[in-house]
Amino acid sequence: MEDEIDAFVRHLAVERGLSDNYQLSTRRSLTEFAQWCLRRHSLKNPREVTIDFITEYLADRKRAGLAASSIKLIVVALKIFYRFLLAKGTVRRDPTETLSLPRIERYLPETLNELQVEQLLEAINTCAPLGLRDRAMIELLYASGLRVSELANARLENFNAEERILRVIGKGNKTRLVPVGRKACEALAAYLSAERPKLVSRRTGNEIFLSTRGTKMTTVRVWQIVKKRARHSGLEANVYPHLLRHSFATHLLGNGADLRIIQEMLGHADISTTQVYTHVDQQRLKAVHRKFHPRA
Repeated sequence: MEDEIDAFVRHLAVERGLSDNYQLSTRRSLTEFAQWCLRRHSLKNPREVTIDFITEYLADRKRAGLAASSIKLIVVALKIFYRFLLAKGTVRRDPTETLSLPRIERYLPETLNELQVEQLLEAINTCAPLGLRDRAMIELLYASGLRVSELANARLENFNAEERILRVIGKGNKTRLVPVGRKACEALAAYLSAERPKLVSRRTGNEIFLSTRGTKMTTVRVWQIVKKRARHSGLEANVYPHLLRHSFATHLLGNGADLRIIQEMLGHADISTTQVYTHVDQQRLKAVHRKFHPRA
């Protein structure tokens, strides 16, 4: 089974271009299942696996306290693994065919309101060291709904200041074009002209945002900067980069943007992922109704 897992992970990397993290997560799920099969039932061949063995394994993991979201990842990994084996002719039937995904309670994403976003941005002193960089980073996170990894990997040649467009490489190496708002463009222009040149070193690449050593910003460092700037702004909310992405989508929807357009800008492969923001907006509508309607 280990050989088949190796071949499958290579397929994920080469044929489907999926991220290193996805490959590692899938390999871990499949390897742990293979080890369990060997230890519990002395099974070494994927052809010997039945739906009964899989459900027994999943029940074991659930009893061990594994969350439904983690069990869902295992089920997905097993399903796509056996579809791969079936297509190759390694197995004659897919034991996961009747296996259903566990139901997961969906939590509405947290968001900042527009005044809180304004408070966060205006609290950044752009005359202080790295103030221009940090303001430009947070402006861009909110203006374009970028993931933190997309911000860290954003490159100079992919930013068109005249068109106010940024080419972004997202999950699965998929490229998309996102608009950049006027305020974010102004913040980027100020940083690129006045502060970035001071950060350049011999190790500098073409990334837009640089660390104090002149190297590419790490995602962890971006997190730290956003948290620090939020503390200094006096916001009581738990502010993190993805919260700005949620706020971006929620504010667009609240101001009348089409859900399909928001899906494109966020880089969601499935519209159902974007639809969670409709629930956030409904929550806000209900709150407004309760507050202002005389018979609410």
